[in-house]
Amino acid sequence: MGLLDLFRSRGPSGPRSGRGSGSGGRRGAYAEGEAHLREWSAARIGVEAFVEPRTTVTETTVVFVAHDGEWTRRRVANPNAAKKLARSLQMPIYDVQLVGYPNRMREHDARDRALRKRERRERMLRELRAKDRDA
Repeated sequence: MGLLDLFRSRGPSGPRSGRGSGSGGRRGAYAEGEAHLREWSAARIGVEAFVEPRTTVTETTVVFVAHDGEWTRRRVANPNAAKKLARSLQMPIYDVQLVGYPNRMREHDARDRALRKRERRERMLRELRAKDRDA
């Protein structure tokens, strides 16, 4: 046992339980991810795919971005699997390391943050008004 083995999670099936073969495992996660991406893209227009490379922390992922900036991310087996998926859905696919993320994605996130902030503020004001009425 090496030093790094001490930090690996151990489950009933040994290190990194839930990854690899067995019930579900990576294949199951990839299949679920692909099903989600297919449903998500079918419900939106102008969807484009952006492949994110594997890092030391995360596996290869693909981000689908709709025309309005709404987006979703799922793991894929490898960049070729992402390309195959995008081809089957007849959508453009880009390498995020080469082209970056589209501005509409950041703008969508900024709009969502502003809406959540406004909703929190309005909820807090309603609660304060309710307390004042009760007092």
